[in-house]
Amino acid sequence: MPDKVLFSIVESPLHPDFSALYRRLGLHELRFGSMRKAIGALKSRIPDIVVAEFIYGYGNNYAGVNVSNLDVFLYSLQKYSRDSALIVMVDKGEVQYVDRLSALFPVHAVLQHPVQEQDMERCLGNRMSGD
Repeated sequence: MPDKVLFSIVESPLHPDFSALYRRLGLHELRFGSMRKAIGALKSRIPDIVVAEFIYGYGNNYAGVNVSNLDVFLYSLQKYSRDSALIVMVDKGEVQYVDRLSALFPVHAVLQHPVQEQDMERCLGNRMSGD
């Protein structure tokens, strides 16, 4: 059985490097430094799991239409797969806004910074076991 594909979208220094954990769990990680690159990759690979940071769109940062930095990527992902699990990492000050994202897209798990390896492993274990 081929490895599951995990998109790791790293947009800030707060995003921890869990590459060793992903390898240990048999996940094939593809790392992207921007949403644009992750969207482009959807044409050739569909992720089973997406790990990304949630950054709330205050004011006009996202033209007032999108909730966060993830919206455009998640709309693009829906064209290819509705089964991909989304794990978001979020700063304590923005946790209150994640519900706005989950009203639009299914969110598998929300992890608050600082995210520990055991927290990520628990979320991934739940997803890989089918929960």
